[in-house]
Amino acid sequence: MTFLKRLFLIFIHNHDKNPLETDNPYAHLSDEELVKRIVANNNPLLFGKLYDRYAKMVYNKCYGFARSEDEAEDLTQDVFLQLFIKLKMFKGKSKFSTWLYSFTYNFCVNYVNRNKQRKMSDKSVPVEGSEHKFTEEVPDESLYEMKASKLKEALEMISAEDKSILLLKYQDGATIKDLVNLLELGESAVKMRLKRAKERLLEIYNTL
Repeated sequence: MTFLKRLFLIFIHNHDKNPLETDNPYAHLSDEELVKRIVANNNPLLFGKLYDRYAKMVYNKCYGFARSEDEAEDLTQDVFLQLFIKLKMFKGKSKFSTWLYSFTYNFCVNYVNRNKQRKMSDKSVPVEGSEHKFTEEVPDESLYEMKASKLKEALEMISAEDKSILLLKYQDGATIKDLVNLLELGESAVKMRLKRAKERLLEIYNTL
């Protein structure tokens, strides 16, 4: 971790804590209102409140793309560094939490693809003509009925892009409308990406 990163994170994590103050004056604020205040004043102290709310969740999502706890911790800190810079990009078209999870996944996907030592796509099981094998939509029930241990393994073997859209939809509860806004794609394109990602996941799952 660089010195600049350490300095920034110490600053936002300690923010304006007072040992004599037990109440959080910002606890009643919604995420969206808190974001508005942070963006309006570029306030790292308020950003520390947002960090406290979501650091654990972001870490858990980064961990799914990392090779170790230390790497997940570094990814988490990098996500929040970028988030502080790009928070003004949040337009309120979806819940802030959904937008943040998409932001986190995008960061992790880019990280994985940049890391030549760990390209998840290289671990994919090659299947001849897999994109055309399924003529019917893979029902969501097929995903919900998967065994957790095998599902986790299969998720590690598909591309980071496929993994991120599936997690957004089925773990984080993003709607098709959310995905349209987050991915900046048309509805039909989003549905096609989801369909193909489900097909690839199911194909690999059935080989395990």
